[in-house]
This record gives sequence, structure tokens and C-alpha cells, in this order.
Amino acid sequence: MRRLAVLPFALVVPLVAAHAEGLHDPAAIDRDVAAFTGQPIGAAGGAARPVDRRLRLAACAAPLALSWRGDAHASILVECPDPGGWHIFVAMSGLARTTPAGPVIERGQSVTVAITGDGFSVSQSAEALESGAVGAWIKVRTQAKSDPLQAQVVRPGLVEVRVE
Repeated sequence: MRRLAVLPFALVVPLVAAHAEGLHDPAAIDRDVAAFTGQPIGAAGGAARPVDRRLRLAACAAPLALSWRGDAHASILVECPDPGGWHIFVAMSGLARTTPAGPVIERGQSVTVAITGDGFSVSQSAEALESGAVGAWIKVRTQAKSDPLQAQVVRPGLVEVRVE
């Protein structure tokens, strides 16, 4: 009868960590999605379920870019903006997403404007020149003497300009 070698726990943990090196942690994606939606997993307006732990996504050097997929907000596009990066879609809970009836950004408010496109995401501070609810297009200005930009309200304090 052949005996199996039993490795001490102290040796097993570093082996598992070395195997996981270079991979993006699905739990980190769950945290980013919850922060983006403002709702925990399973709650109305949050992700329907955690990201599949079997996914083996390459580690991303840049911060993940999150955006709504479509006007119905049925899913979120999560992208690694690194060259050759990956993207996944996270389904929202089957319950209706509740959005505030009024504006989530007020005129004169300081906001972050994210310029996103294939493989990149750049953000900087700006001033809202109009009020707007989630999904609305408003004008923002990045500097005192710059021309206004049209940006879509993503959530309180964040607007986005998508570059194709």
C-alpha cells in the first residue's frame, strides 16, 4: 500500500498563494461592484450573485473600469483596462433597481469625470454645470476656462464620457 505524503499547513498555504499569483481576486471584483452600485450582493440594485470563483482572470495593473451595460441597468461591464485585458458582465439582482427620482448630482457640485474607452480609463475632477439623475447627460467643466463636456451621470459624484 502506498502512503500519501501529508504536507504541513505552513507549506501548503505558500503553494496555494504562488499558484494564485498573477490572478485577479474575484472577491475584489465583488467589492468593486458593491461600491459601484452602492448595494451588497443579492440586494435590490446589487449584483445577483458573487463573481464565479472558478474564473482565472489575469491580474490587472490599472484599476478596473466599471460601467452599466445598457439603459436598463440589468448588468455591469467590468473591464481590465490593461492592453489585452479582459472583461466580464455581472448580472444585477432580478429585483427592480431603485434609482433616486431626483438628481444625484447638483449644479456646481465637484464630481469625478471618467473618460473611458477600449483598454483605458482616465479620470479627473470637474464641476457639474447642470443637475442630473443617474443616466442623464449633463455638462461638466474640468478647468475654469475649458470648454464644457457632455457626460453621463453614473452615480452620485461620478460622470462618464465613453470614447469609442
